Amino acid sequence: MKHLLTSVLLFLTIYSYSQQKVEYDAKDGITITADLYDAKGSDAFIILFHQAGWSRGEYKEIAPKLNALGYKCLAVDQRSGGGVNGVQNETNALAKKKGKKTAYIDAFQDLEASVAYVKKTYKPKKLIIWGSSYSSALVLKYAGDYPDAIDAALSFSPGEYFGDKKFITKSASHIKAPVFITSAQNEKESWSGIYDAIPSNKKQSFLPKTKGNHGARALWDKFPDSKEYWAAVKGFLNTI
Repeated sequence: MKHLLTSVLLFLTIYSYSQQKVEYDAKDGITITADLYDAKGSDAFIILFHQAGWSRGEYKEIAPKLNALGYKCLAVDQRSGGGVNGVQNETNALAKKKGKKTAYIDAFQDLEASVAYVKKTYKPKKLIIWGSSYSSALVLKYAGDYPDAIDAALSFSPGEYFGDKKFITKSASHIKAPVFITSAQNEKESWSGIYDAIPSNKKQSFLPKTKGNHGARALWDKFPDSKEYWAAVKGFLNTI
């Protein structure tokens, strides 16, 4: 028992974390707001993108758990969003104020800027991108358009949410990195074609035994089946 307690205390010391707001610019000059969950002592990084109508607040509960697994996290406000869990989307508010477009596709430059910012600022040895709903589709597009830029991608409830119904599938066909896709039970048809197009032999998919939930909120403690999702996520992360 003493040995176990010592190991736990050592883990918490190595991966203690702090949270702070950071800002950086997209290519069109819009300032992006994000929350850095800094797991001290870690050189692995996950960038977290939220679902439609929401904000970085989607990850208030999730990011600290990823810190405990040894990952620094950046939870990003994309310009297409709103608010959730008491956190308003500051990037969206600024984009509207500046007269910028805030459709789903307009947020792709926010993903590009976020990856560039993390690489330049933190120089992680391992970089993972993670998306929820519309951003989970954009995460797959990024992984295909920049096949050597990341080490893995996790996608929660992706789909062809854009005018061109092969928009994401075409990019997915160029993905090299390991990919994890999950969703609610009834959403599989929305992403099965995308999944099939991914050539990587390191891809994984997961569907819960229950109805499940849309997007990364499936990992929130309030949902009884969240443990099942977490087990699948941890299993995938352990392979990277």
